Amino acid sequence: MSAPAPVLLDAWRLAAGMLSAVPVTPPSRVDTRVAGAAMLLAPIGAWPVVLWWLGWGAFSLLIGAPALLSGAIAVTGVVLATRAMHLDGLADVADALSASYDRERALQVMKTGDVGPSGAAGIAIVLGLQVSGASYLAGSWHGIVLGALALLSSRWILSLGTARGIPSARPTGLGATFAGSVHPGAPVLSGMALGLLGGFALSITGGVWWQAPIIVCTAAVATALLVRRCVQRFGGITGDVLGAGIEISAASALVMAALLVA
Repeated sequence: MSAPAPVLLDAWRLAAGMLSAVPVTPPSRVDTRVAGAAMLLAPIGAWPVVLWWLGWGAFSLLIGAPALLSGAIAVTGVVLATRAMHLDGLADVADALSASYDRERALQVMKTGDVGPSGAAGIAIVLGLQVSGASYLAGSWHGIVLGALALLSSRWILSLGTARGIPSARPTGLGATFAGSVHPGAPVLSGMALGLLGGFALSITGGVWWQAPIIVCTAAVATALLVRRCVQRFGGITGDVLGAGIEISAASALVMAALLVA
């Protein structure tokens, strides 16, 4: 039997496998250390999504594509690059929140995986906001970089949602593996690093540095509100809650980015 891979290698494999459709070697183990490291590596693990965003943004600028069409194609590519797995989580959480105030009943609805009216509405609203925000960002490198930062921030929030002290809604499952796996200080430090990196990128593409921390904070607030509500209703987080957090924070950050360039 082969020895387990180093923690960071397993964490990278786990993050990349969860956050994109690119085939990767499965991690040799998934424990609390690997899970926590994977959550911190989530923005890097989403590299196919960000590369698509930047590549399509540059091409759309080159050919002068209509803003709405450019935004719609950009978001479509993001959905395809993630196999829509996070949208599935969003739909399950929306259905569970609207199904019942009984915790067990809500968790059962979330587990079934069927998309009901609330789930369909949630997907439509969030995708509509993402496309609207992306359309406003498509006309300049400044906007494209802001959009890329919004996507990175929507993956960074996974470290917030799995910080120590946030419980799992179930004793088993994806949420139980990741809940509480990240030291509370780590998301703060990584968020500051993301804001600094984003500020530098904006300063060399015609933007202003202070817009970067606004985008990061917008994603953080959206996630905090979602997690707080889910802990109240479900008793903790699940894998679906983390997926919903990615989509909701992405929509919030893209809308905020559009407001900054409007």
